[in-house]
Amino acid sequence: MKRFWTAAEAVAEEDGWAIQLDGRAVRTPVRAPLAVPGEALARAIAAEWAAQGEEIDPRTMPMTGFANATIDRVLPASGEFRGQIAAYAESDLLCYRAAEPKGLVAAQGAAWDPLLDWARTRHAVTFTLTAGVLPVDQPARTLAALRGAVEAIDPWLLAGAATLTQIGGSLVATLALLDGAADAEALWAAVTLEERWQAEQWGEDAEAAARLAARYADFRNAAQYCTLAGGV
Repeated sequence: MKRFWTAAEAVAEEDGWAIQLDGRAVRTPVRAPLAVPGEALARAIAAEWAAQGEEIDPRTMPMTGFANATIDRVLPASGEFRGQIAAYAESDLLCYRAAEPKGLVAAQGAAWDPLLDWARTRHAVTFTLTAGVLPVDQPARTLAALRGAVEAIDPWLLAGAATLTQIGGSLVATLALLDGAADAEALWAAVTLEERWQAEQWGEDAEAAARLAARYADFRNAAQYCTLAGGV
């Protein structure tokens, strides 16, 4: 698709902010108006459209993509998205520890224990930790409390929250970011600790490094979207 506009701008409306190209409203893939609740997100989306060259490259428009997904997919089925996110409470990455070597065990404790401690205090929960990958049941009260935390997430943040949780494998990490208890860079370091530790020990594989870089870009964009949409 080639660029067909000169100016992109965020325009205040009665119930939010619209994105316009040369005065015409932008629409989502299902033809709904591309309108968002807050100014910061609207201006970021407009900036993505303004920065396009002769041909539109959706890969350079992550905020637009998240907003489109929110309007077209998340808002009409927010309960389904909440359920998908809340399910990670049953198998949170931070509860699955290495049995050895000692260096990795210590690194996991240093990076993950503070996040679990935050969740224990913030949400009045307890966790069952295990060494290995075999499933372990979390207390029913913990699952209920974390589901409640997901229910409290603003619907406009669900697309970003789902991406963060799926990439990182940790609902606790996502909730910590949305609560402002940790920043995206610290959480990325935490949820990719084992991958980076293995690379340091055995050498970096080019393909694995490329996949990790792509995941990082998606994680960072999701965090930025949550920030702009008002989650942090």
